[in-house]
Amino acid sequence: MNPFAFIQNINGPEILLIFLIVLLLFGAKRLPELFKSFGKSIREFKKATSEIEEDIRTAMDEEPSKPEVKAAPRQVESASAGEEADKTEKVEKA
Repeated sequence: MNPFAFIQNINGPEILLIFLIVLLLFGAKRLPELFKSFGKSIREFKKATSEIEEDIRTAMDEEPSKPEVKAAPRQVESASAGEEADKTEKVEKA
């Protein structure tokens, strides 16, 4: 991918004209600072872009984790429930 795709129809004379206008606007002393900060911002943008691309690639490569199926807990009869069932059986037999 061409990083300067938005200016593909600009030739040498046009770039020189743009450079001279920037030189007149900002002056010779501020021009190196301006391009240095411009370079840092482009570098930071590329770094952030590559980090996001890497995150997306790793997310696509990972298999989705399947939730573990746990066995349902067994219901334990309480002693009082068992005694009531015995009493009911004795009453029915009598």
